[in-house]
Amino acid sequence: MSTAVTTPVGRMTSLARAELTLLGRSKGTLFTALLVPLVLPFSVRAGVKQMDLAGTGLSVGTIVVPAAIGFSLLFAVYAGLVGVFTARREELVLKRLRTGELRDAEILGGSALPVVATGLAQSVILAVGCTLLLGLAAPPALYLALLGLLLGLVMCAVLAAVTSAFTRSMESAQVTTLPLMLVSMIGSGMFVPLEVLPDRLAAICERLPLTPVITLLRGGWTGDLSVSDAFGPLVTALAWIVVGVFAVQRRFRWEPRR
Repeated sequence: MSTAVTTPVGRMTSLARAELTLLGRSKGTLFTALLVPLVLPFSVRAGVKQMDLAGTGLSVGTIVVPAAIGFSLLFAVYAGLVGVFTARREELVLKRLRTGELRDAEILGGSALPVVATGLAQSVILAVGCTLLLGLAAPPALYLALLGLLLGLVMCAVLAAVTSAFTRSMESAQVTTLPLMLVSMIGSGMFVPLEVLPDRLAAICERLPLTPVITLLRGGWTGDLSVSDAFGPLVTALAWIVVGVFAVQRRFRWEPRR
């Protein structure tokens, strides 16, 4: 009698397939994740046209494209995963999964994979579409844009797990996700570039979670961010990820909140 041997990758893939099926049945989650990020860049474009960008080295395109990707990270990945983690916890799915072979990291990773893949695909589509529509050239520092996108996907997934620990239900997820989303949209350079803010306020905004991601994405399209200049945003992004992972290990809830 043979015993099937499973691997972490195999277990996560199986869980991701099951999660993808459940994700397809959640119409509300799909609407928020897929349609909202497609609409918001038009609002940013209208606002940017009213800004005085003289001396900043920026254009409408180099502001809208990173913002579009930022919206996808916030709505498709962060908000989407807060809902997924919370729903699976309240349905006792996470508790049952922990009784099997799956380890904690595999459960979280497998549950997040479909949403992260959706965010990745949407970000690429938005980047290509906005670049073509706005007449931008190909990003001269593509490696910075890819690095920013990768860090953004990981960071939003980790912060979603942290936020889920403080979210009582699917309904309350609409409230608990608001602080990070609003702060990120206003202060991370998505709506208003840090270059047009007062120096003291810009220095504070540089420490926000999504700011280094937007900075790296924008640097990919402008080509003005040198390797040495990219070091600061990279360290800030990695610091947020490390802090987030530590918080997940300490605070993440596997059973329904009472």
